[in-house]
Amino acid sequence: MNFVNEDIVTLNRVTITNLLQEIGTGEVSDEIVAGLQADQKIISSKFFYNREGSLLFEEITRLEEYYPTRTEKGILRQMAPALMKQYKGYEIIELGPGDHSKISILLNAAAGLNLSSMKYLPLDISQPALRSSAEQLVSTFPNLHVEGYAVDFLSQFGSVQREQAAIICFFGSTIGNFEWGSSLELLLNISKKMKKGDVLLLGMDMVKPEPVLQAAYNDAGGVTEAFNKNILNSVNDLIQSDFNTEDFDHLAYFNKERFRIEMHLVARRDLEVHSEHFSKDILFKKGETIHTENSHKYSSRHIHEIVDLTGLQLNQTHTDELGWFAVTEFQKL
Repeated sequence: MNFVNEDIVTLNRVTITNLLQEIGTGEVSDEIVAGLQADQKIISSKFFYNREGSLLFEEITRLEEYYPTRTEKGILRQMAPALMKQYKGYEIIELGPGDHSKISILLNAAAGLNLSSMKYLPLDISQPALRSSAEQLVSTFPNLHVEGYAVDFLSQFGSVQREQAAIICFFGSTIGNFEWGSSLELLLNISKKMKKGDVLLLGMDMVKPEPVLQAAYNDAGGVTEAFNKNILNSVNDLIQSDFNTEDFDHLAYFNKERFRIEMHLVARRDLEVHSEHFSKDILFKKGETIHTENSHKYSSRHIHEIVDLTGLQLNQTHTDELGWFAVTEFQKL
């Protein structure tokens, strides 16, 4: 995450533009400090994704317990050939792509159409992840051009310049990290920036048996625990604080009333955390938590509410056999 240096990385068929400096370190530190000073301490889940956090999340997606990634990929493999044929020649924009495994499914289907060129625009807060993914993609797809943007797409989606119609991909049920009202607001903002004919593919994790959910966020190998704790290392880098990951335990549970998995970090003892950005040290009591992530689970009702608010047309809801996950296909008319 580079919120300071204005730079453009130029490689073979790859450009990566850093727009994070438009936000700047001051706004970032203010957001983190405000969250830690709240009654329920919170750190935004977007700060998970420093270099180590991105690698740990890639490891999570390969876990047996973690069903969302493999289920969503299975849906994409089924729908990609017809989708890319229908929208032949569209640019592909991806919000928060992480690794390139999902978008490769669409690019493989598009490559089979013998296009002279393809353009892929990934938007991610992690500049190293963007560069690594882009380098691998252009080596795999000889007709691909990557125009990556290091951005906070929640606030900077409209900063990306484009002219062609696009397939906008928002995979991984990342939308589930937000409260429902905030999710609708984000999707409405995306809808307003979409051009006529644009398509939005939205990955949504659906309601399912609680034991499946519990296992997915409490894996036996402790990878999710390491991922959750690493957000403290990310915060240390951003605001020069002195969090120690050993002072906190990982907690993930299903909140039945709100239909979501919640992730927290639980203080193992009374402690103080210092940063030059704090007006005074942040105090923790033993058992006090930092709320780091929500992962909401959805039903068909939520899909129809998106249509009602955004005005987008629902073309199709693609699901797996168990109905555990959905890739909803919306279009701007």
